[in-house]
Amino acid sequence: MFNLSLVWDWLEFAVRWLHVIAGIAWIGSSFYFIALDLGLTRSRPLPEGVLGEEWQVHGGGFYHIQKYMVAPDHMPDHLTWFKWEAYWTFISGLILLALVYWMGADLFLVDYDKIQWAPWQAIAISAGSLTIGWICYDLLCRSPLGRRPTVLMLILFAIIVAMAWGYTQVFTGRAALLHLGAFTGTIMVANVFLVIMPNQRIVVADLKAGRQPDPKYGAIAKLRSTHNNYLTLPVIFLMLSNHYPLAFASPYNWLIASLVFLMGVTIRHFFNSMHARKGRLWWTWAATAALFAAIVALSLWPTRDMAAPEDEAALPAPLARIVASAGFGEVQEIVESRCAMCHTAEPLWPGLGQAPKGVRLDSAPTVARHARQIYRQAGLTHAMPPGNVMMMPPEERARIVEWYRKLRSGAS
Repeated sequence: MFNLSLVWDWLEFAVRWLHVIAGIAWIGSSFYFIALDLGLTRSRPLPEGVLGEEWQVHGGGFYHIQKYMVAPDHMPDHLTWFKWEAYWTFISGLILLALVYWMGADLFLVDYDKIQWAPWQAIAISAGSLTIGWICYDLLCRSPLGRRPTVLMLILFAIIVAMAWGYTQVFTGRAALLHLGAFTGTIMVANVFLVIMPNQRIVVADLKAGRQPDPKYGAIAKLRSTHNNYLTLPVIFLMLSNHYPLAFASPYNWLIASLVFLMGVTIRHFFNSMHARKGRLWWTWAATAALFAAIVALSLWPTRDMAAPEDEAALPAPLARIVASAGFGEVQEIVESRCAMCHTAEPLWPGLGQAPKGVRLDSAPTVARHARQIYRQAGLTHAMPPGNVMMMPPEERARIVEWYRKLRSGAS
């Protein structure tokens, strides 16, 4: 009989793998076409209706690419659409969000030190914020501000900063940064699904009907594609942030996330300028380094513990039930003797400046908060302690498994 908990972990692993693969494909095609569009040669005589062309070499072959001002005079026999990369990135990301943060809301989403939401309330805020974010963004782009790209980008950045702060007020730091990435990623994929692709279909329909396509549809799609181009790198950072508590567990995590978006702008501006043959703007790398230095300083500035000591008398009901469960005291002793050398406010292991991944296991509340992780990492598997450096015997692992299964079954 397979352990359903481990099967669930493998399901999460498979979806995460799909998410990464789809994301790589989407980001790769997006970066390629932005570079291609900016690098088109327009100086040589070109066929009628052609805006620019580019010769490229790859894999031992030469490629001749032409871009039309609006569209060719007839529908080509074969037309490749670039859309499924974006769609599957979003679909897999949404499933992963549900598997990790919605199904595990009491562990990864709700921060009981901030607001003691019921899991369904936190999930509703999580899902609702993604939808509302797209609606607000789309309305701004369709307003007269859509004709003033720089002003629009500044307003969008202000919204992102506000969302970064807002998420950190209601969710755990880890969930807050991940949700900011999902908020941005939702805008990006909705741009593809609800704006770019429909506009391209209108142009294709005009071609099939023998009509001259309206160039406004291409201009609208290009604006949204440009936004996606500048948002990509920050989203990648936010996707990876859950592995680094120095980013998500800092009291300035919302400000760190905001500065990451500025880094995305400076990095992309360098490459966009280079691809457009307008020179290599090396100052952008100096600006990026300065922004990154500011992020590191914000992360290291606080001298107090990342997490304040928890009061057992005021524990939320889910954690209080775990602490009061039969056998918890014995498991706590095992965990504190085998794990708390590293997983504490001031780790004793040489070279560790903080608890790995921000996980502390040095008190009853912190052990209760991470009960499922302890069960999986030190009970069902031998992932922890790493290399069994603390010589945890099989009997102690078996005791953790026995206790957790009784806890989950409701046994007293």
